[in-house]
Amino acid sequence: MPALDPGRTALVLVDLMERIVALPLAPRPGTDVLATAGRLAAAFRTAGAPVVHIRVERPGIDTQPPGSDLVPELVHDGDAVVVKRTVGGFHDTGLHEVLQKSGATTLVFGGIATNLGVESTARAAADLGYDLVFAEDAMTALTADEHRASVQLDFPRLGTVAPAAAIGFGGTE
Repeated sequence: MPALDPGRTALVLVDLMERIVALPLAPRPGTDVLATAGRLAAAFRTAGAPVVHIRVERPGIDTQPPGSDLVPELVHDGDAVVVKRTVGGFHDTGLHEVLQKSGATTLVFGGIATNLGVESTARAAADLGYDLVFAEDAMTALTADEHRASVQLDFPRLGTVAPAAAIGFGGTE
């Protein structure tokens, strides 16, 4: 995988919220995804590339369920946080504007669930013309089959699938 340009690349992490990370997930537990996403986020921050977190809120209720906050150790000062109320992260959220303001033309994705929030957000990003990279080991789903279907069948049609260790900025990882 070629080195990315930190001035044109953003890391987009989807639904890494306490209650979602704690679910029984496959092919890897949410804690493994969180650790990998944390390493990616640190590399992006070191390179001066933006980190964007997306979290979901259930519409039409006064109080969100317990654990609806992003995992606190993952979010740092300077990171953008976008709240979605649909499966994907672009509809009525301002995500596209945040990414445009940062100059991002390439998005690196991680999050939970691979086949739901990540894939829905990635499909909208592809429709908007972004180049896409998927950090396969920074994602998981409710079942291993759902994860595999996205990373083996769908994501290669939208962009590049790679392990997180192969995604970097040429000497800054």
